[in-house]
Amino acid sequence: MMGLFKDRAHVHQPLGPLEVTVMEILWLDGECNVREVVDRVGRPLAYTTVMTTLDRLFKKGLLARRKTDRAFYYSPTLNRAEWERKRAGDFVAGFLSVAELSSDLLISCLVEAVGRHDEALLDELEKKIKRRRQQLCRSAKL
Repeated sequence: MMGLFKDRAHVHQPLGPLEVTVMEILWLDGECNVREVVDRVGRPLAYTTVMTTLDRLFKKGLLARRKTDRAFYYSPTLNRAEWERKRAGDFVAGFLSVAELSSDLLISCLVEAVGRHDEALLDELEKKIKRRRQQLCRSAKL
């Protein structure tokens, strides 16, 4: 999935509100040109504002584009579930890369938040950890 991003510097850049809105439109409607996105935004925006936003998302690697006649058509490179997974992974990786204490803090906060939200989810987290450890043990034996 990381191969979709041309420039790693863009990986951790959060999306602005308009970028999120545009991604939502494209996830819902599929491939669109600038005019189609402008018509679906639901508030008055300049054509050039939407065009710039689409171009930024393209440069971040979140959109693919193809030219037909004089118009670019944009489509998401990731579906919504892939994007959410990637965002979560980027967040955790960024958090862990900051300092040694971060990993303990991250794990503590994660367990606390999951436990507050849903005890069954805490059980699922424990199962996933066990499965991952088994996978790592099998890989180490190869």
